Amino acid sequence: MTVLAGVELGGTKCICILGTGPDDVRERIELPTQTPDETLAAIAAVLARWDYAALGIGSFGPLDLDPASTSYGAITNTPKPGWADTPLLGLAGDHPVAIDTDVNGAALAEGLWGGAQGLTSWAYITVGTGIGVGSIVAGQPIRGLGHSEAGHVRVSRVPGDTFPGTCPFHGDCVEGLANGPSIEARANMPGRDIPRDHPAWAFAADALAILCHGLVFTSLPERILMGGGVAMGQPQMLPMIRKRLVESLNGYSAATMIADRMDDYLLHPALGANAGPLGTLALAQQAFARSAK
Repeated sequence: MTVLAGVELGGTKCICILGTGPDDVRERIELPTQTPDETLAAIAAVLARWDYAALGIGSFGPLDLDPASTSYGAITNTPKPGWADTPLLGLAGDHPVAIDTDVNGAALAEGLWGGAQGLTSWAYITVGTGIGVGSIVAGQPIRGLGHSEAGHVRVSRVPGDTFPGTCPFHGDCVEGLANGPSIEARANMPGRDIPRDHPAWAFAADALAILCHGLVFTSLPERILMGGGVAMGQPQMLPMIRKRLVESLNGYSAATMIADRMDDYLLHPALGANAGPLGTLALAQQAFARSAK
């Protein structure tokens, strides 16, 4: 089989992976995300040791994914200090390369090898330090005016909730209300110390349910997969989100098709924490296929 390489750039760590898929990972190396120069140099050193046919890059964003743009393949106005306007395609050298958001890559991996196999439209949500959504429609990530940033939509809030949110751009968007830092800020304690019955989790679950409500009626996913450290590390979260989502949909339109099977509609990714790194191999597959035509 064709050996591929992938790079997942995250806000706190990066993962370099070599292999062909989930059953054939030859090497996996984790690196800290430091300054762009330090981080990209460390990644390039790993890739230089490997023999591979194509590279997939899945990165935090926002990204410029317009092939006609002069800054194609670069991180744009990210809130991560020092990383704005950082080009990434140079990592590939002479290899064929495909780049997308880390969540779109993870969504594609779930379609190839995980919980979205056999579907044509689905969504992958990661809930951690940030909140990102990879929406796949007719087998491809949504494209248009840039890429999806559904984690930054504003949602209706629980009446009486005055928490301002933590997003530096939007305050009380979904990310500002339900990511790890916002939950810690609301509870005024580290996440590991927050009791499972603390109201901060319920507030976050409500915002995530309303995000899913929007997806159900817009990108029309046949399944929603929710991963990330917050969503997967707190077993009480998914049942709360499912319950609130059913209440919010209120039996309208597509809700009638999913309410009775919510446990099979909104669930954790089958690839678990490996969805992101494997997503870069899914992107590398695309790059190799294009180069072979």
